[in-house]
Amino acid sequence: MKKVALIGTGMVGMSFAYAALNQNLCDELVLCDINEKRARGEAMDLNHGLAFSKTSMKIYAGNYPDCADADIVVICAGVGQKPGETRLQLLQKNLEVFKTIVKPIVQSGFDGIFVVATNPVDIMARITRKLSGFPNNKVIGTGTTLDSARLRYLLGEYFTIDPRNIHGYVIGEHGDSEFVPWSQVTLGTKPVLDELKDNDKYSMQDLENIEESVRHAAYEIIEAKGATYYGIGMAICRVARAILQDENSILTVSARLENTYGKLIPPKAYVGNPCIINKDGAVRMIDLSMDIREMKKLSESCELLDKTFNELEF
Repeated sequence: MKKVALIGTGMVGMSFAYAALNQNLCDELVLCDINEKRARGEAMDLNHGLAFSKTSMKIYAGNYPDCADADIVVICAGVGQKPGETRLQLLQKNLEVFKTIVKPIVQSGFDGIFVVATNPVDIMARITRKLSGFPNNKVIGTGTTLDSARLRYLLGEYFTIDPRNIHGYVIGEHGDSEFVPWSQVTLGTKPVLDELKDNDKYSMQDLENIEESVRHAAYEIIEAKGATYYGIGMAICRVARAILQDENSILTVSARLENTYGKLIPPKAYVGNPCIINKDGAVRMIDLSMDIREMKKLSESCELLDKTFNELEF
């Protein structure tokens, strides 16, 4: 029996729950929210679609004690990002929310994997690690998984290639200091920088424009419809599936970079980077062979996150 507990039944949380139902992610899904009436209503709504689904998933509203035997606790609770507001500006508000969430979950006896989606996700994952006292591998943020998916989609359109055959990552903060290490991007097995040399139809300027589009995609969506939730909901589902099915998949989650990239990176920072994910969580970070300029960008992104975290008052 595979069980997932969802904390927060807002648009992001329920986009994840809907994706989980349609993808037959687990056997049991419990929905928890400070608004218990809403959680009950959301559970009812999902259950009414079971007859059209290929799953017999058990879905119900619950509370923190129901997390005790869960394999994964997904945290989507928190204050939403407003138009023009950066993810880092959300931090103090969401820290206070997490103080009321993480400790009761741990006190329930939960011993699984935390998957955090609340923004600013890198710092919120680190906060969850601090509040829970869990090992590094058992606390994961969604990081730049969605950003990397956006990148592959846009590169697929640009090069007219199936995005599934484009291999590349957005790394660093899930936010304004994130970046694409172009030295690591390949079309199939061909480095994208080689393709630029071989075909004058494509240019580095276009790639940089794509990178900028990825970096500001959330702001554009928020401006247009008020919030982002479908993409991140599916990204959470992808991370959870890698855990529940013990996949050893490489995903750009937010995890602790201890003993990674030498002394260039703050050792306790949580940041988006390719990582091997299985039933034990984030078991190993992948050190990318980036050039000096790219390493500097990663270091600056990590230092920004580390500085912001260290200014918090617990």
